[in-house]
Amino acid sequence: MTAARVGQGFDIHPWSDEAGRRLVLGGVVLPGERGLAGHSDADVLAHAVADALLGAAGLGDIGTHFPDTDSRWRGADSLTLLGHVVGLVQAEGWSIGNVDTTVVLEAPKLAPHKAAMEERLAGVVGTPVSVKAKRAEGLGALGRGEGVACLAVALLFR
Repeated sequence: MTAARVGQGFDIHPWSDEAGRRLVLGGVVLPGERGLAGHSDADVLAHAVADALLGAAGLGDIGTHFPDTDSRWRGADSLTLLGHVVGLVQAEGWSIGNVDTTVVLEAPKLAPHKAAMEERLAGVVGTPVSVKAKRAEGLGALGRGEGVACLAVALLFR
């Protein structure tokens, strides 16, 4: 019998006031866009994927493995962190089936960058990763354009 587990991940970051901070989503830098505030590069997409994988494997969450109180992770590349998570999941005997994500933001439009994000994430995860984008339609903090959130679901199997 094949065991399967599903995990969900969520991350949210406000926009940064730090000059020169880059916007990184799914390991892709979106040139000319304001960056997100965070301890690492604040890649909400990579963070949500990492949390979905960790949750499915029963390995805690991204904050447990990469706490923002640890200076080693300051400015860290989130795809590097995601690669570490993939290694932890695989070390527990799990294979990753797929990952599905939804980024919630008012702007910028992600359509021109979606394929590159999927390619970068899949290259680290080793399986298909779908990236979708939705607007919050003016509702709440996300609808007012105060930040970016991402939801992710991951399927693991043995």
